[in-house]
Amino acid sequence: MIGYVTLGTNNFERAAHFYDNLLAVIGAKRLFETPEFIAWGNGPNQARLSIIKPYDGQAATVGNGVMVALIVDSKEKVDAVYNKAIELGAKDEGAAGPRGDSGFYAGYFRDLDGNKLNVFCMSA
Repeated sequence: MIGYVTLGTNNFERAAHFYDNLLAVIGAKRLFETPEFIAWGNGPNQARLSIIKPYDGQAATVGNGVMVALIVDSKEKVDAVYNKAIELGAKDEGAAGPRGDSGFYAGYFRDLDGNKLNVFCMSA
């Protein structure tokens, strides 16, 4: 149902570098790009993650309670994406690991603009 998610940035080049390196861990590439917008994804018919300079020209701010969750297919990929995010300067919001007993395995972080993300998988 989700086509794409946009995250505002106040430093477009820095955010582009962060997401180029972070999303490469799960094989995502730039699929669409303008001077104000970049969208990464794993294919043209899959959900995309995007950065954008706010249309109104005002500063980008983070939403309280807003989070983007990236799904992967293994705990190893959760660990790899979470660790890469931290390596690239993201702020830890909860180390990768199991949450509860439902098989939910996730790591939480904030990107360089303060946007909250998680990467997760459902394990058996």
